[in-house]
Amino acid sequence: MTTRDAGSSAPGFRAAADTGNGPGPGVAPQPLAEVLASDLLVSPTLVAGQSGTSREVTNIAVMAVPGIGPWLRPGQLLITTTAVLGRLVEPIDAFLARLDRRGVAGLAVRLDDPTAELPAEMSDAAEELGLPVVVVAELYPQAHPLAAALAESSARQVDAVFEADRLRKVLVDVVMAGGGFAELSVAVARELGGAVLITTPDGRQLCRAGDESELSRLASSAALDSTGRVRTDSTEGGLGLHRLGDESIAVSAISANGIDHGRLVHFTTGHPLRSEDLYLVEQAAAVCALVVARELVVSSVEEKHRANFVRDLLLGRGGEHEHVVAHAKTFGWDLDRPVVVVVIEPDPVGEDEPSMPTRMPLVERQARAFTSAVAGRDQGAAVTALATETVILMGVGTDTMNLVHELVATVRGAGGGGRRAFGVGVSRPTNSVDGIPALYGQARTALKVGRQITGAWAVTHFDDLGVYRLLSLVEDDRELESFASETLRELTADTAEAQDMRRTLEVLLATNINIAETARQLHFHYNTLRYRVVKLEKMLGSFTDHPELRLDLSLALKIMAMRGINS
Repeated sequence: MTTRDAGSSAPGFRAAADTGNGPGPGVAPQPLAEVLASDLLVSPTLVAGQSGTSREVTNIAVMAVPGIGPWLRPGQLLITTTAVLGRLVEPIDAFLARLDRRGVAGLAVRLDDPTAELPAEMSDAAEELGLPVVVVAELYPQAHPLAAALAESSARQVDAVFEADRLRKVLVDVVMAGGGFAELSVAVARELGGAVLITTPDGRQLCRAGDESELSRLASSAALDSTGRVRTDSTEGGLGLHRLGDESIAVSAISANGIDHGRLVHFTTGHPLRSEDLYLVEQAAAVCALVVARELVVSSVEEKHRANFVRDLLLGRGGEHEHVVAHAKTFGWDLDRPVVVVVIEPDPVGEDEPSMPTRMPLVERQARAFTSAVAGRDQGAAVTALATETVILMGVGTDTMNLVHELVATVRGAGGGGRRAFGVGVSRPTNSVDGIPALYGQARTALKVGRQITGAWAVTHFDDLGVYRLLSLVEDDRELESFASETLRELTADTAEAQDMRRTLEVLLATNINIAETARQLHFHYNTLRYRVVKLEKMLGSFTDHPELRLDLSLALKIMAMRGINS
């Protein structure tokens, strides 16, 4: 549809069908410069951001409330007043930067006082961003075909604010009565309907509430991965509105003290969720943050006490066995039994994605994840976050390593969600707390060497290290590499041929120079392998006749594997 003021030569503004998911009507894509020349805006004057007038406008919205976040859309022309801008809780330059990041096409402002001017910092920020800012005489022409839709959009925002205020009061009463996440999830589900989840930042469910049929539908929804986690591996941690066929999901971050502590998830099949629903979920998440803040005050003191206790144990300063056991019981830990030490340390990779909300320190997140995973398998285990690692003191079972692999699989999940790689080292068992410092050293060695040999996600038991235990004690890396280079000579070259010959040598040494068995394992003809043995002895010496040389060669190959040299 094309409209035009009587006697005007300006092109009309072309309206399109509303998607039903935003605050205002959709429009056919049109450069902002053409919109300014149309009859949509009343007496528009471009005051900043001239360089951005080529931005395409695909959506119109009236900003009736300061908390516009859930209603922002790419390609949006946002219309507001100086009164609303004056109620922003963030600096105007930060607000404009947020609009620019979300792909907003421009901002039109009505001056409530005809003699007023926009603040200089607003114009400067808009110029720097290339975000057009326009001053208009009215929000929109009352006779324009889009006026009714824009008025309805504005009314929906205002209604959402009043509804959010009511919801917030209901939820604050729950918190003031001592309620936690479980009680809040029940209250949110009762007020909003559908199913409600509260999860960790990477989507692990902490509690759930709501209609049983909706919860059952959610369990099989694409919103969850195969481990039952909410999928948070999309842009900005999966936040916002998502449509999955006839299912709708709204996700908001639970943030306290500027740190991301989890997700509040609202799921429904009854009706498509709109921007107003997301606004309600965001307000409910803000109340959930009160619970986090309350618990942080209490847990920070307790966690510091637990960490100091475990640190003393690892350093051999815990005291007598009976005293340590009694003290551990006050934390719910059982150390009066055979235990092993498990050390988890994040792998040295890049930082979290910049688009993700600020999160609690990585080690603390991993410690919480392992605490949750261990709880269902060993209730007496001690899990503590130290400065750079998570330490677990757990009971010895019939197959400890299988249990450790289960824990790692649970914490790691199906991948994604911003989950960072980590290495794991496992010690031998001990029957006394006096042996814990030595076990901690074993677990640290297993972690370090396992990472060198296997790489990311290494899970290594101390007893599996073999001779690598001795090699790890040599602190001078250059001496080890020099030994490997002098022993293996041309085989240390970074070529496919050298790597192939090293593999042949490795299997020969493993089979104690059994030519037939080596040929079988490598799928070589017997005579081909005989030829390779002659070639290797020309390079390395007569290792088939000298056990000492075979030992040197074996150590040199392990050094190359451990240091990742030409692997």
